[in-house]
Amino acid sequence: MTSYLHTMIRVSDPATTIAFFELIGLKETRRIDNEKGRFSLIFLSAPGQEGIAEVELTHNWDESDYTGGRNMGHLAFRVDDIYATCAALMAAGHTINRPPRDGHMAFVKTPDGISIELLQQGDLPPQEPWASMENTGSW
Repeated sequence: MTSYLHTMIRVSDPATTIAFFELIGLKETRRIDNEKGRFSLIFLSAPGQEGIAEVELTHNWDESDYTGGRNMGHLAFRVDDIYATCAALMAAGHTINRPPRDGHMAFVKTPDGISIELLQQGDLPPQEPWASMENTGSW
């Protein structure tokens, strides 16, 4: 079973963006500030849908302006078997941009170039050939 998790967008001014989403009924549910990486992840959802279908705001502290669509990040889906899902995508001719080396996360792009994050439901041990694969492009 696959479940939709979130859509990630990059934001320059988190407070202004949060205020916008509050006007349409979303509320901040959690926040992760990463000092070392110099970014914040802020999750918003409609009441009663916390952890089900969220908007993830990514604020890169040193970025002041996004142009050319760079603010669209990715869609995220949880899958039952990340290795089988990636194998099926590759068999259909799609490139896995970030292979699931750790058995937890992978990235692939749609035919239109939209980044899709795949996250493993539960734990799977690293498996070959995935564990030794390199990234093949941007996420």
